[in-house]
Amino acid sequence: MKLKDLGELGLIEQIRRSVPVKPGVHRGIGDDAAETSLPEGHHLLTSTDLLIEEIHFRHDWTCCEDLGHKAVAVNLSDIAAMGGMPRYLYLGLACPGETNLDDINAFLKGALDEAEQHNVTLVGGDTCRSPGPWMISVTIEGSVTAHQAIGRDGAQPGDLIMVSGTVGDSSLALHLLNDGIEPEEALLARHHRPTAQVELGCLLGDNRLARAMIDISDGLAGDLEHILQASGVDGLIEEDLLPLSKTFRQYIDRAPGLQELALYGGEDYELLFTVAPDKLTEVTALCLERKLSITTIGVIQKGSGALSLQDKRGVVRPILVSGYDHFCSEM
Repeated sequence: MKLKDLGELGLIEQIRRSVPVKPGVHRGIGDDAAETSLPEGHHLLTSTDLLIEEIHFRHDWTCCEDLGHKAVAVNLSDIAAMGGMPRYLYLGLACPGETNLDDINAFLKGALDEAEQHNVTLVGGDTCRSPGPWMISVTIEGSVTAHQAIGRDGAQPGDLIMVSGTVGDSSLALHLLNDGIEPEEALLARHHRPTAQVELGCLLGDNRLARAMIDISDGLAGDLEHILQASGVDGLIEEDLLPLSKTFRQYIDRAPGLQELALYGGEDYELLFTVAPDKLTEVTALCLERKLSITTIGVIQKGSGALSLQDKRGVVRPILVSGYDHFCSEM
């Protein structure tokens, strides 16, 4: 069946029936606006993203179910980066009327499965016909204890720079796809189904352990620079300390130039944060207890927003970051 055969109202009703009613949702899909509540003493966190076909994804590289997972995961990651708990999902989708309904259902399954994994409820959104590419709008609302949200502006000289998981895998997968090479399944999973570090974000937020935090969407160097500039400090990271997966290391053994992807490649959706030295033992113990992988990669220094790298020979050089700009970058 084609989407045009089901119609917009039919699609909305199909989505409504698939979403369970959960605490905190007083009115969800079916009214002009969602009515929800937050725990007492919490502030609202809101994150929104647009994903457009041929800019953020390609159907020949990404199946619709994976696309649904990723669309939600990237917003969950933003809430996690503030130390918050994600709660409510709003989903907008524009696609051609000729779109196969199986593709829509696969996309919705991926999105709802990702949301359910973090106890997030779909409470609203919008649907529209597109004359061409798919366009996806995702908004996630979360909450954080009042006055305890973790921003980018809290890093202080002497803080340790830490990162979760491994870096560079997603951009390596994209690099290989662009070269017409089918990446290993593990790399594809990192690119198509990133894992939002919600548990770690809540852990750092609830225990007030991170002074500044951001998720890695534009690349480790670029996102760390955001923290440095917001906090008015410098940062030094050590190349030897960057956490790299076994698969990534195998590729750079054959092509050392790919090492740059660990610094500048994006879409890892790991958490990058700073911690006071006297909190390191506590952070390490809590993460070890929950089997959450974190690595210290550098230190915050006095300064005004500059980032430097100490390479494997011990030579320190400045890192000049040129982040991705949708309006300045060529298509």
